Amino acid sequence: MSALLGRLRAIPSWQVTLGLALLALGFLVAAQFQSEGPRIRYTTQERPPLVETALDLTRRQDQLKARIIELSDRIRELENSAAQDDELVASLDRQLTEVRTAAGLVELVGPGVVLQIEDASGPIPPDAAPGDYRVSAADLRDLVSELWLAGAEAIAVNGERITPTTAAIDIGSSILVNSAYLAPPYQASAIGPDDLYDRLTASPGFVRLVQDRVDQFGLRLSFAVLEDVVVPAYSGTIRLVDLRAAASNAP
Repeated sequence: MSALLGRLRAIPSWQVTLGLALLALGFLVAAQFQSEGPRIRYTTQERPPLVETALDLTRRQDQLKARIIELSDRIRELENSAAQDDELVASLDRQLTEVRTAAGLVELVGPGVVLQIEDASGPIPPDAAPGDYRVSAADLRDLVSELWLAGAEAIAVNGERITPTTAAIDIGSSILVNSAYLAPPYQASAIGPDDLYDRLTASPGFVRLVQDRVDQFGLRLSFAVLEDVVVPAYSGTIRLVDLRAAASNAP
């Protein structure tokens, strides 16, 4: 025992201080991983279907943009032709309207749901991170992704139409969606099948979102199932000058 005490006294004081500091750092890192655990697991488990859905929507959006250019050019050619066919022009114009609608450039009205998510209303614990009790851009992205997966055909957040190129970014106390700064409460309006809400609430990803953010941190989430949900048209600028319809390889 005396020999052990002698060896301990022989250890330089700086080594003891460094060891204690590393031990404290280890506890802090472990606590951080534990607090972030639920959201990390949620993101990892849901990533494959969400990524697949996002890529599919992006491909569809690119195809729609190319189709808009093709139809617009064809209509312009016919309108400038002396032997224009009024019936063909009308048919192409109807197709162009349909494609613009699918691309999010036309306001839509139909049955769907409106979800409202707000910051926590209760006092924040003194040792907690205030950001955990506020709605973040990640929360909006998760909510929108779950609506797409449930079968939503058109979505808007606080009047901003969501497209495959829409980004949601935290900017101070606001969230930037498209080119608009949004403030809480946030309303996600979605048009889809009659059972859209049932499919959404049955999704494991949505259940985990509620558990991780609403139950754990007190974010307020409410909903309404409506016969007439209005989803405004995308009001931003879409660059089409660099897109051209692909040439057909058919003989």
